[in-house]
Amino acid sequence: MKIKRLIPLFVAAAVFVPMIFIHSCANTTQAPTGGLKDTIPPFIIDINPLPGAVGVPVSGAKIMFRFDEYVTIKNPKNIFLSPPQAKSPKVRIKDKFLIVQFEEPLDSNTTYTLNFTNALADNNEGNMFPGYTYVFSTGPTIDSLLVTGVVQDCNTLRPVKDATVLLYKDLSDSAVFLHRPDAAIKTDDWGFFCIPYIADTVYRLYAIKDESNNNIYDPDTDLVGFVDSLVRPTVRVVDTLPEMLKYDMLDTLMCEARRVDYKIRLFREKPSKQYLVNKVRTGDRSAYLTFMAPYVWIDSLWVKGYSANQIITQFNTLQDSLEIWVNSRKPAPDTLHIFVNYRKTDSLGVLTPSLEHVRLSMPEGKRVLQRMQRKNIKKEDTTCVFKLEAKPETVEQNGFSLEFNLPIIYEKFDSLDFRYLNPKQKEFKGSVTVERDTSNLRHYIIRPKEKLLPGYEYSLKVPHHAFRDIGGFYSDSTVVKVSLPTDEKLSLLRTPMINVDRKIIVDLLDESRKKVLRTYIIDSDSVLEFPYLQEGKYSIRITDDGNRNSIVDTGSLLEHRQPESVLFFKFGEQDFVEIPASAEVEQEIDIKTLLAQ
Repeated sequence: MKIKRLIPLFVAAAVFVPMIFIHSCANTTQAPTGGLKDTIPPFIIDINPLPGAVGVPVSGAKIMFRFDEYVTIKNPKNIFLSPPQAKSPKVRIKDKFLIVQFEEPLDSNTTYTLNFTNALADNNEGNMFPGYTYVFSTGPTIDSLLVTGVVQDCNTLRPVKDATVLLYKDLSDSAVFLHRPDAAIKTDDWGFFCIPYIADTVYRLYAIKDESNNNIYDPDTDLVGFVDSLVRPTVRVVDTLPEMLKYDMLDTLMCEARRVDYKIRLFREKPSKQYLVNKVRTGDRSAYLTFMAPYVWIDSLWVKGYSANQIITQFNTLQDSLEIWVNSRKPAPDTLHIFVNYRKTDSLGVLTPSLEHVRLSMPEGKRVLQRMQRKNIKKEDTTCVFKLEAKPETVEQNGFSLEFNLPIIYEKFDSLDFRYLNPKQKEFKGSVTVERDTSNLRHYIIRPKEKLLPGYEYSLKVPHHAFRDIGGFYSDSTVVKVSLPTDEKLSLLRTPMINVDRKIIVDLLDESRKKVLRTYIIDSDSVLEFPYLQEGKYSIRITDDGNRNSIVDTGSLLEHRQPESVLFFKFGEQDFVEIPASAEVEQEIDIKTLLAQ
């Protein structure tokens, strides 16, 4: 009887004593210093059955965790069973007990883990229970190996929190689509994962951002990543391993010291099923079609009542969206009838010729406009509308941007008037080049031939009636003026790129890596300049453009193709450069050496 009364103490010691000696471990039992506020998180003082129990029945099993104080369930989804079941475990609180029961029978001869991370808190102060991994088996033994790694976003290489990492003994390519894994875990704030108590065998290793929370990959909604090779665990579980402990996520030193066996980059796959997913009439003579998968195969397209030479079409870069315009002066019909003969995915997953009749009604605003008296018609309804702009920070690289609402059928680019004023206010006439955007037939890039200089004012004038669009309307005149930034606090980053032996995409990003500030695409040694930078931190992202299409391509699970390789140049020990005010910073980058790492 004395031994039985001591069992709770043995359990508490087994769970928490190893953590007391780890710096900044979340499961501390030290009393708070000063003040009366309770800052100690709850901890477990008894478990039934005890950790490491074997022969647990597959049906009717119940696990009880007794805490030292009353607790509440803050995040039920963070109580995670591995291997996962179709239905999550049923969890309830009774007094100071957390009771876990299973909604369906467990598998026989299987090692299970229950992971509690940021799921529970005490009732009074809301102190979070940092976490615990409980293990039991329905068979005679406990599996004893583990694998670790990190999950990152493929574009930013930032850690992905709450990604689901999946291990499969089924090595077929379809396993991740069809059934739940043999082991799984969620990543922490650092994108780190440790899948413990697994068998000594080979696995396929995946990670998904599981939007439906069903532990099965859904390509329509989930991000996915995978390890190219088969995985065989070699590290044995020990309770005191850093990878097994629950750390304060703010403890950078300890979190970064954990062993990482695999790195997985999450990406969004291009959809594989092809069909017409959306259709919109964007104007009286224009429409927009969207397809599910890229690179749609269209055999023919026509519009009722119009000849082929009256139809203008344009795909986007990935060829999954198609803009359509009708170049005709006759009144537009209330309903536009578009016929699309394309290759559609059938029920067997095969691309099969399919003819779809798309009926698009006139937009309500346009329909009302046709009924209005002429005196109420707005100027933009009878004008070739365009947008002309230039940004001081990027005009040197990108020039002036000229974009029309509708395709133009008449143009006088030689009538564009480019002028500049020097600091003494003396005016000069300059010249420009005109380049049509290959991805947008309504967009043109106007570049001055002269080198732009600080202190000068540059103006581009579009004269009256220089352009006419498919609506038959002429453009008005406009002028845009721009000067290079003159703020003395702005800085310049210059990066000589050496040993460039392939085509690469170089992006300058802000500190969050969410905004691209400037982009270069090069395939030979170059000196790149990033001017007019505010004081702050910046990252340089380099993408190996393997197929030389000038875009960052995603991966494919079934084709075993990872997304194009992305690296962030390290400035010393940091993966960002800190730019001071009023400075010129130069950093040489050896591309061949960098990409070989």
